[in-house]
Amino acid sequence: MLTTPDLLAILSGAAVGLVLALIGGGGSILATPALLYVVGVANPHVAIGTSALAVSVNAFANLINHARRGNVKWRCAVLFGTAGVLGASVGAAVGKATDPKVLLPLFALLMVVVGIAMLRPRKSEGDGDVVLNAQNAPKLVAYGAAVGALSGFFGIGGGFLIVPGLIAATGMTMLQAVGSSLFSVGSFGAATAASYALDGLIDWRVALLFIGGGIAGGLVGAAFAGQLSKQRGALQRVFAGVVFVVAAYMLWRSFTS
Repeated sequence: MLTTPDLLAILSGAAVGLVLALIGGGGSILATPALLYVVGVANPHVAIGTSALAVSVNAFANLINHARRGNVKWRCAVLFGTAGVLGASVGAAVGKATDPKVLLPLFALLMVVVGIAMLRPRKSEGDGDVVLNAQNAPKLVAYGAAVGALSGFFGIGGGFLIVPGLIAATGMTMLQAVGSSLFSVGSFGAATAASYALDGLIDWRVALLFIGGGIAGGLVGAAFAGQLSKQRGALQRVFAGVVFVVAAYMLWRSFTS
């Protein structure tokens, strides 16, 4: 029988999946605060580990859809993701050793940065014929390692950092960057989740419920994405506003606890 926390986990996962489908990135950063403050996971490290697992599974599920549409530059994605997995492993080790009283305020500040980034207008132009070469390979490795380290440290998918990283390194289109980023999001999340799982820092029941809700929310979001595409700028502003509010709440909780 489902308990109230179980239902909250499903609903929170659905909300995060819906945001991801509608906005195309950045929604996963809401997963950890949702687990902490809505579902009621008491240990911040468990919330981060559980979030990383849920984000990873949902990212790989969405990767399949983008791959079918030809939106994934596989060689670039794999190189970026491989470098990022190494960075994520290091970042996760540092994150687990960091006092939650320090980790959560840093997470909130990162959310503020994400919110500001979401307010910036997105450009759709780019080179749709990008291939992996000697010029962009070093950039892919450097960006991948750096983004992976942040992803592992905070237990997030990092899509909001991966997309601009892929574009800066290769010049690919936004759509290709979004599709290709999901390989890294899934890989980073898996590396982070594995690190946390080895230390028993994942609530598997909550993770499964959150994942189920996320997949359902993603399907609903995908169904409405086309209809709401003309309002995407408005959705980004709403998302940024939600991020700012959650970040302010996390900072308040951190400094008053």
